[in-house]
Amino acid sequence: MLAVLFTGCQVTAQEQSDLPQLSSENFNFMVASDMGRRGESEQQNIADLMGKIATTEKIRLLAVAGDPIHDKGVKSIDDEEWNLKIENIYTAPSLYTIPWYVISGNHEYNGSIQAILDYSSVSERWNAPARYFSLEQTIDSNGQKCLLVFIDTPPLIDKYRTEEKYSDAGEQDMDAQLQWIEETLVSSDARWKIVIGHHPVYAGTTKAESERTDIQERVNPILTRNNVDLYICGHIHNFQHIQPQDSKVHYVVNSSASQSRPVEKNQKMLFSNPDPGFSVFSVSTDSIKFYMVNHTGETVYNYVIK
Repeated sequence: MLAVLFTGCQVTAQEQSDLPQLSSENFNFMVASDMGRRGESEQQNIADLMGKIATTEKIRLLAVAGDPIHDKGVKSIDDEEWNLKIENIYTAPSLYTIPWYVISGNHEYNGSIQAILDYSSVSERWNAPARYFSLEQTIDSNGQKCLLVFIDTPPLIDKYRTEEKYSDAGEQDMDAQLQWIEETLVSSDARWKIVIGHHPVYAGTTKAESERTDIQERVNPILTRNNVDLYICGHIHNFQHIQPQDSKVHYVVNSSASQSRPVEKNQKMLFSNPDPGFSVFSVSTDSIKFYMVNHTGETVYNYVIK
């Protein structure tokens, strides 16, 4: 076990064979991203593990941090890809009883974003009320809250705004979304503030650096000004936990729920792992605990923010 003490938070990285055991009094949720490969590349194994945790632990919701349907999204609510990549894979009864809150990634912009939104009226578990949205969850008996802010990152990155294959990303009002993120965070008195987007602010990756610099310039100042505790993303297809020395924000990269990629190291990393998997978060008044769970059910890393 590796234990490292930072100001205001404690880090514990460990390997263990069992799945996380969570307090039923906390606000517990899972994060999955980069899904949708027809059950291949460990997707089915990971889906089964997610169902097991949702059955045994008090999981309140699943946050889908983009790219639920590789590789080209969907064309309509009747597209067969819904069954092949979602409905036939995530079949555990427990994954039907918790709501899924969904944002799109770059691959959904290869198809119809309107279909991603409209599927909310087809599936009882699927909730994509808008391209970006927020919700609050109660974390204690005194009514304290955790704010979750779901953002739509492809329209915030020039690469996607200028390439024709990315649907209507370039037609979205970037300034309007950035103003909404700021106002949503400013107006909230939540105990904890968590922002979820598909693209990372920081990450070790061979993907185009401009993706991250655009998010760093446009989103990160808003996170910093408003004392956001966590920024959670996908897109990189491996696990990473990053915290620059001058930042109070923790940046969590959730791995792919199907096909993963090797890690490209960088100096800001506290942890990285190349396995596919998903993440579990447990929020109380005093702490946020998160666990990175791989495709074999091993908790490869956990961390506590005090």
